[in-house]
Amino acid sequence: MSRHFWIVPLLALSLFATSCADSRSHAQAVYMLVDTSGTYSQELDKAQRVVSYMLGTLKAGDSLAVARVKSRSFSEKDIIAKMTLGKDPMQINNQKREFAEKIGVFKADLKKGSAYTDITGGIIQASEFLNETGAGQKTILIFSDMQEELDYKTVRDFPINLQGIRIIALNVTKLTTDNVDPRRYMGRLEWWEKRARDAGATDWKVVNDLEHLERIFKGRG
Repeated sequence: MSRHFWIVPLLALSLFATSCADSRSHAQAVYMLVDTSGTYSQELDKAQRVVSYMLGTLKAGDSLAVARVKSRSFSEKDIIAKMTLGKDPMQINNQKREFAEKIGVFKADLKKGSAYTDITGGIIQASEFLNETGAGQKTILIFSDMQEELDYKTVRDFPINLQGIRIIALNVTKLTTDNVDPRRYMGRLEWWEKRARDAGATDWKVVNDLEHLERIFKGRG
């Protein structure tokens, strides 16, 4: 049989394999949870700075959502702003400007922090949003002191699913009780890391130095 007879099928097979390899989405989706409970709501200036940084790094096809963490956070009503960037540069600029405006209005209108802190509910809502985007890289940013406080009616002590999602805790401020006994702070972070990894999270990271936000997405492919 002529060797040329095999060239076409082999070429077709090679192209098919390349197509399959490139089928994974290279877009990223980020869901940022902003703690608005108690005195932590006073940290919103820093949260707004993080959002501004994110808007400057996102590219066409990427998705971003920002939602508040309050007494009960498992609700789409808690999403302050969300978007998936288009391809046209002018459209992207408009989307980013409108997104920033919504965050600014939210910050200006927030007068009082919530009584409780449902971080788990917010994480569950975030995972649903991220999975629906179909993005290849999915990240939950949690802007909080990571002290979860639930009212007696709210149930969150059950396994959650964070497969394929990485978790980054930002600006984890220390409580007065943490200053008295630092083991409380370290124990709180260890507990959340274990819960995230047990739920299938691809990574867990704590970033408190907001002057170096590039560390959040270091090594993005």
